[in-house]
Formats: sequence, structure tokens, C-alpha cells
Amino acid sequence: MKISQKGLYALQAMMVLTRRETQGAIRIRDIAYEENLPEKFLELILLELKNARIVESVRGAKGGYRLRRPPAEIRLSEIIRLIDGPLAPFGDADQLRVLIDRDSEHSALYKVFLEVRDAAARILENTTLADLINRGPADSGSKAINRRAGRKRKAEPTLLPVLLRGEAK
Repeated sequence: MKISQKGLYALQAMMVLTRRETQGAIRIRDIAYEENLPEKFLELILLELKNARIVESVRGAKGGYRLRRPPAEIRLSEIIRLIDGPLAPFGDADQLRVLIDRDSEHSALYKVFLEVRDAAARILENTTLADLINRGPADSGSKAINRRAGRKRKAEPTLLPVLLRGEAK
């Protein structure tokens, strides 16, 4: 499955808002710094999420963005569809079903594609922001420790964008 850089940034920003939900509104600058994201691009993403009523903005000295609903009610599928369009690879299910019916020579292949599409969509539909945060970091590395201690640290680049865009071999 391929997710755009914009989609990845949106998910990362939403994870920050989820982790810091009890702190009230979070400034764009703080989200950008914490996740090492471009601030101007993040502004556009958060505006799109706001227009979709997923986040809300708060004005004033303590202003910023916060989740509009509890993290357990915000599904990854909702965010990805908003930012990147359809969830699953290989087109939509109806197109694949037509190919299965019309192209008997390759129908087995299209059936596998349909299964992959359905599995990817099912996972994203059944995973919420709360699920992501409850899983915690892969290890108890310094990033999590620094965050708990209240010290900011720039995020280190990861292979996640490459893996999600399908560029890794």
C-alpha cells in the first residue's frame, strides 16, 4: 500500500495530538518540531483535518489544535481517505470484481488482489488512533523517555515513509 508524504504527515500529527490529548490545544510549531515536519505543510494538513471535523482549532495564547473526538473514535481509514483518497491498493472492489468475472484467464490473480485490498481496508477500518498509542513505541528508547521528562528532541528520520510508499526492496 502506498501512502503519500502528506498522508504520513497527517497520521504523525494525529498521533501527537493523541499522545498529548490531555494537554489541551497543541501549537502547529510544537507538532512540527516534535515530529520533524515542515510547519507550512502541516498548517495545510491540519486545516484539511479541521474542515473534515476531525480536529478543531483553538484561538489565543493557549491556542492550537486538538482532537475533536476521542482517539478511540478516529479510525486510520478516515484520515487516509481524507488525505489520500481510496484506502486499498489495486483499485476499488467493484473494478476487481468485474475483472474477475470478465477475465477468466487471470481471475485467480484478481481474486488475490481483491483479498489484499479487503485485508488492508479491514485493518485500517479497525485501527484507531487510541490503538496506535496503546501499542506504544517498539522499544523504550530515548525518544519516549525524553518526551515523558518533558524535554523536546527532534525526531530521527525513519524508513517508514519509504516502506509506506513501496520504495523499499
